[in-house]
Amino acid sequence: MLLRLFRLEQTNPNVFYSSLAEDAVNQVAEYAEIAGQTVLDIGGGAGHFTAAFRARGANCYLFEPDRGELLGRGEIPAGAILANGYWLPVGDGTADICFSSNVLEHVADPVGLLEEMIRATRPGGLIYLSFTNWYSPWGGHEMSPWHLLGARFADRRYRRRYGRAPKHSVGENLYRQHVGQTLRLLRSRRDVQLIAALPRYYPWWCNAVVRVPLVREFATWNLLLIMRRTP
Repeated sequence: MLLRLFRLEQTNPNVFYSSLAEDAVNQVAEYAEIAGQTVLDIGGGAGHFTAAFRARGANCYLFEPDRGELLGRGEIPAGAILANGYWLPVGDGTADICFSSNVLEHVADPVGLLEEMIRATRPGGLIYLSFTNWYSPWGGHEMSPWHLLGARFADRRYRRRYGRAPKHSVGENLYRQHVGQTLRLLRSRRDVQLIAALPRYYPWWCNAVVRVPLVREFATWNLLLIMRRTP
C-alpha cells in the first residue's frame, strides 16, 4: 500500500504524508503503548507524525529546525518547537518514545543525532529511527535513480532536465547513509538495544533482506530500526 502511495507524494503530499504517519504510528504500537505516553518527534516537518500520535492519545511534541518545513501546511502545528535535533531542549530521559522518520540521511552527524535521541529517552523507552539508505532506489531523492551513477552525475542531469538545482545537495543536506554501517554502529553501543531492523515499506516476508550483506544496501529502500534504551 505504501509503495502505491508514493505516486501521490508530489501531487497530493498531505494524503501521502498523513498515510505514512498513520502507518508509522501503527509500527510503533507493535512495540509500545502509545496512549498517555510522551513522544518526541524529531525532524517531523509539517507535523503529520505528531498529529497521528496525538490522535492515538500520546503527548507528542515536534522538534523541527526549519521554520519553512513547520509551515508546510500553512501554520505551525500544535506542540511544535523550533529546535535542532542535535540539541533537544528537554531533560535526560524525558521521552517514553523518541521518533525520527527519514531524517538521518539529511544530517551531517548521524551519530550525534542518535546520541541525542538516546539521551532524551528514558531507560526502557522506545526509539524509532528510519532513513533512506544511499544505494536504495530512492537514495538520491529527487535525483534518483541516477545517484547510483554518482552524486555529481545525478546533480548535473537534474539541472539539465529541469533547469534548476535539485532541492537536495549531497554533502550539504543529503548524506550517504548505509545499512550495514548503521547496524554495526548500533550493535556496538551499550546504551541502546536493537530490537528490530526491517525494510520499512515492504511486506513482512521481505524482512530477511536486511540480513544479507551487500544485497540489503540496494534492496532495503528504507531501513526501519526499533531500539530500546538500556539502563
